[in-house]
Amino acid sequence: MNIIVCIKQVPDSTQVKVDPKTGTLIRAGVPSILNPYDHFALEKALEIKAKTGAKVTVLSMGPNQAVAVLRLALALGADEGILLSDRAFAGSDTWATAYALATAIRKIGTYDLILCGQMAIDGDTAQTGPGIAKQLNIPQITFCTHVDANGQQVVVKKLIEGGKQVLEADLPVLITMTMPVDYAPKYPSFMAAHKAQEKPVHTWTAADIGADPGKLGLNGSPTRVDRIFPPPARTKGEMISGSPAELASKLVEILKKESFVK
Repeated sequence: MNIIVCIKQVPDSTQVKVDPKTGTLIRAGVPSILNPYDHFALEKALEIKAKTGAKVTVLSMGPNQAVAVLRLALALGADEGILLSDRAFAGSDTWATAYALATAIRKIGTYDLILCGQMAIDGDTAQTGPGIAKQLNIPQITFCTHVDANGQQVVVKKLIEGGKQVLEADLPVLITMTMPVDYAPKYPSFMAAHKAQEKPVHTWTAADIGADPGKLGLNGSPTRVDRIFPPPARTKGEMISGSPAELASKLVEILKKESFVK
C-alpha cells in the first residue's frame, strides 16, 4: 500500500504578529514548525505503515527551507520526501495549491491513501485537502480523528455534531485528520534524525510536474487575501458584586446605560 501525506511548514502561531501598517504577517525572526494537524496525520500514516508495511511519501509545497519539515517527517519514519518549490507557486490560494499538489500526486503515480491535516494553522481554511480530492476525482472523508487501512479499505471515525461516525470506504480515498485537544506530537531521536539524512528528498518545479502556469500563483488563484489584521483590543470588564437581587438591579442599569434595553 502507498500512502501520501501532505504536510506544510507554518509559522509558530503563538509568535506570529501582524504589521499594523501593511496588514501582513511578520515572518522575519519567527520560527517555523510542521503544521500540527499534518503532524497528527503523519503519525496516523506511520501507524498504518507499522501494521501493513506501507510506503509513506510526504509531499509539501513551499520555499527551499520547507525541506526541514520533510526531513522531520523522514526522521519520524516516512520513506521519501517531495518538495514543490518554484517561484511559480508563490501566492497560490487554496485552489491553486490543491491543483499543484494534485498534479504532483499524479506524477508520483501510485497511491492508495492520501492523508492531510484538517487545516493549516496559518490559514484555517480547511479547503486544500478537499480540493486535492476534487482535482483527483477521488472520494474524501473530512474531520477524522482515527484512520485504519488494510490495503483494500479504510475505516475512519469522523467528527459530527454531537458525536462521531464510523465510516468505511474503498481505496483510493483522501482523509483529512483533526487532532484531539490533548494531542502531543512525537519527535524523533537524534539517531533517527541522523539516519533520515540518507532518505531521498526530491525538489520538483512547476515544469517538473507538468503544471499549467495559468493555474498557479497569484494569477491562477480565484481568491486573494486583501489584508490581515488583529481584532480590536477588548476593553476591561467591570466586576459587580452583591446579593442576587442587587446583581440583577446593577446589571439592568448597565444594560440601560449601554442602550441594550430601554
